[in-house]
Amino acid sequence: MSSSLSTLPAFLAYFGTGLLLLAVFVTCYLWFTPLREIRLIRAGNVSAAVSLGGAVLGFVLPLASAIAHSVSLLDLLVWGGVAMAVQLAAYTVLHLLLRELPAQIEQDHLAMAILAALASVTVGLLAAAAMSY
Repeated sequence: MSSSLSTLPAFLAYFGTGLLLLAVFVTCYLWFTPLREIRLIRAGNVSAAVSLGGAVLGFVLPLASAIAHSVSLLDLLVWGGVAMAVQLAAYTVLHLLLRELPAQIEQDHLAMAILAALASVTVGLLAAAAMSY
């Protein structure tokens, strides 16, 4: 049993660092976007939840890859930062292509939110795959 738990400290360090990076990403994303997603979600706006959920998933996919492939916590922090930058850049490009994106999500137009979520997840999957090399 003790040999099974020998890697518990590493697990806790990487898991805790992953949660910290996730909290930083969500904070930055909420600050970066023109929407007030949490307020909209509390008011029952499904589109805001879908869009934010897609962004979180789009970040967590490469973060999981970074956790699996990093050689140290510093390496994880660097690649977590890269994943964060990629996700924020993806939002910026989508917003430039679809200027009406924030207004559509605020008006709870689910189709636009699904598109935004799919774009985030797609970019996240590509980033996760690219991080494995």
